[in-house]
Amino acid sequence: MHFDITDLKLCVNVANAGSITHGAKLTYITLQSASERIRGLENELGVNLFTRSAKGVALSDAGYAFIEHAKIILQQIELMQDKMQQYSRGLRGHINILCNTSAQMEFLPSRLHAYLRQQPNMSVSVKDMPSANIVTSIKNKVADVGIIADSVDLAGLDTRPCSSDELVVFVHKDSLWANQKRVSFADIIGAEFIGLTEDNPLQTHIDDNAKQQGQRLHYRVHMPTLDAVMQGVNQGIGIAIIPRQAALRYGPSDTQILQLAENWAQRKLVICARDFSLLPDYTNEFIDFLINWQP
Repeated sequence: MHFDITDLKLCVNVANAGSITHGAKLTYITLQSASERIRGLENELGVNLFTRSAKGVALSDAGYAFIEHAKIILQQIELMQDKMQQYSRGLRGHINILCNTSAQMEFLPSRLHAYLRQQPNMSVSVKDMPSANIVTSIKNKVADVGIIADSVDLAGLDTRPCSSDELVVFVHKDSLWANQKRVSFADIIGAEFIGLTEDNPLQTHIDDNAKQQGQRLHYRVHMPTLDAVMQGVNQGIGIAIIPRQAALRYGPSDTQILQLAENWAQRKLVICARDFSLLPDYTNEFIDFLINWQP
């Protein structure tokens, strides 16, 4: 099958215009060239992409499918061109990294900012995702690098430990549990909670563990960030299960940190990849920086 970018742009423009004449003008080619390109493409594919009438042209069923894929290909080409332009202006490399909520909100920001200050020719994209989904994405070669909790199955992946990711109970100093240093999930299961939004990966992790015990947590409110959750606890609205690093960062307040005596709360963050040795040098340098960075 042989066709080029001009063929794809032409077909999209013709579909949008409803006319080969106008589609040819939008593609900056002659009407004769446009007609020959579309006819040659249809002959090679063995299907008609357009139905012709006195009023113009319309997409056939096959045409709709073709245009859908053509648009995706053209968008990817535009992204590639944009990225190459960045390299031509001195960009050394781009890193895509998947993170669970704790890594994205607590572990990564300060380290990433410090890295980018030191490496002005690098760029990084970060996406929040549940740890189990990150493992699947990396194994399926959809992604290359992730920062996840070690509570998921890591078989088949290269991993490097990078930070603690312990979950703790964050309570107001006047709460029923304020005089305790350690509580079990069963001790607090009936409390009123402040949680992250329901689609948040960390929130899903907490709720799934409650379901495994046949319980459902009662939430007074769901908030978009850990800072907002901690502010609610500080106001005495409810209690929360959050990463210890976030709780420590909150600083002086009317709150206390209690250890959560559950195995699933004793997590560590690890950086994972299919094979670190196959990653670009700049990606491994970035990983080394994240692990070794000191504030």
